[in-house]
Amino acid sequence: MEGILALMIPIFALSIPIVAIWTKHQQKIAEMQLSKTADITAERAAQYASHTRELEERVRVLERIVTDKGYDVASQIEALRDARKVEALLDKRETGVRS
Repeated sequence: MEGILALMIPIFALSIPIVAIWTKHQQKIAEMQLSKTADITAERAAQYASHTRELEERVRVLERIVTDKGYDVASQIEALRDARKVEALLDKRETGVRS
């Protein structure tokens, strides 16, 4: 029993620094993963900001088209609706003639 105890004391004493090294290594791995996650998050935020700027610029262009050129959007929409009605009537006539 004394022999086993005499053997266990040095093994235990040597295992303490090994556990300390392993713990530091695990801590560094966790820090690297956290840093990588932060980099990915920052990259996504930059992409979203860029996309938002592009959309804002497109809206500005559309606003400029509608306001600067004096387009009457409502009348254009109605003209499109009227054109669709005419096309629908023509399609009905053609199918009626074919029958």
